[in-house]
Amino acid sequence: MRTTTRRSHRLLAMAAVAALTTGVLAGCAGDSDNGDSSGSGNNSGGGKTTLTVGTFGVFGYKQAGLYDEYTKLHPDITIKENVTTRTDVYWPKVLTRLQAGSGTDDIQAIEVGNITEAVQTQGSKFVDLGKDVDKSQWLDWKNAQATTADGKLIGLGTDIGPMAICYRKDLFQKAGLETDRTKLAAQWKGDWNKYVDLGKQYMKKAPSGTKFVDSASSVYNAVLNGESERYYDKSGKVVWDKSSGVKNAWDVAMSVATSNMSAKLKQFDKPWDQGYANASFATVACPAWMIGYIQEKSGDAGKGKWDVAAAPTAGNWGGAFIGVPTAGKHQKEAIALAKWLTAPEQQAKVFAKQASFPSAPAAYSTLKPAPATTEFFSNAPITQIFSDAAKTIPAQIFGVKDQPINTALTDIGILQVEQKGKSPEQGWDAATNEIKDVLGQ
Repeated sequence: MRTTTRRSHRLLAMAAVAALTTGVLAGCAGDSDNGDSSGSGNNSGGGKTTLTVGTFGVFGYKQAGLYDEYTKLHPDITIKENVTTRTDVYWPKVLTRLQAGSGTDDIQAIEVGNITEAVQTQGSKFVDLGKDVDKSQWLDWKNAQATTADGKLIGLGTDIGPMAICYRKDLFQKAGLETDRTKLAAQWKGDWNKYVDLGKQYMKKAPSGTKFVDSASSVYNAVLNGESERYYDKSGKVVWDKSSGVKNAWDVAMSVATSNMSAKLKQFDKPWDQGYANASFATVACPAWMIGYIQEKSGDAGKGKWDVAAAPTAGNWGGAFIGVPTAGKHQKEAIALAKWLTAPEQQAKVFAKQASFPSAPAAYSTLKPAPATTEFFSNAPITQIFSDAAKTIPAQIFGVKDQPINTALTDIGILQVEQKGKSPEQGWDAATNEIKDVLGQ
């Protein structure tokens, strides 16, 4: 979801982040950064308890009708969702409010790239949800990511992000490429460089105005999220500049950034959304949570033209948790809502709406994409593709500064090359300087 969901992030200059955060805090805690607040019932009170749910991107709770369903079951509750589109804006705001001990939402979403920081530095600011739930409901590794050193479970797993490749089969056909999802997956199986090679073939006969891929940064994230070694080692030491996983992802991304196959778009910015609507790129690395996003942004014109194939390597891109801050005004009610939203039955409903893949295994046997989604993606066996990917995702280590390191590499380093014509060496140096600032080196 957002992910991702939700999920690729733009690095803001530190001063800009501070200024934006200050501006946000000047408003009330319920403000939505993009004006997209939504809830069930009115917010005037009327003797009811209003619970606020702070999220980034599209979590699917509103879209799947879960808020309406919950408030019908609990007529004394109203729910207001406060949405911030970008995680790199959302999380600094949440950290500031956690530190202040006020202004938080009753439920706060936590992206997987931020969960280690939350666990290691903000554990005391969240309620221990392990006392109120059956932990076996979630994948063991998902629980482990949200568990503090002293055993507190500060977040309940929402989705995970097994990856695939979503592609426009109509554009592939016009470019003279294979359109069958199984044969395509076989062509690039095991090697992202083969995916890049196919992009070179595509560009030889690319339909006018189209590119093979949305951005080099999305390719970087896709490759890195299939690597076991990322930015930190098991001891918690920062190893990003020596990581074999980072090197492989960077090299593949540079092959894209220095070619003509990229549309050079920042994911989740408006031009990227328009790229879907205008069919300006033929492929995108798509974790499960992006399925609903593609369907929404492509609109009716994309129905039956998109398809889904297995990615070159299995990986997990994104996923999230929801936690209950100790500063919240309605902890008891918030805990009950968080438990209900993340129960297998509700995770299956969100999957049915937008294919966000559950972190609750009990939901897997019941997963069925919405008929409209299946039709939109050319009757691709979405559940099977993502389930197969989920089974072989490598164990990965995340660190406290995982997200800002990633953002520096993608939104400074790669963009220097892709959009400003810098050399790969110059892009790497620019990212390195930013990461040193992030790490205080």
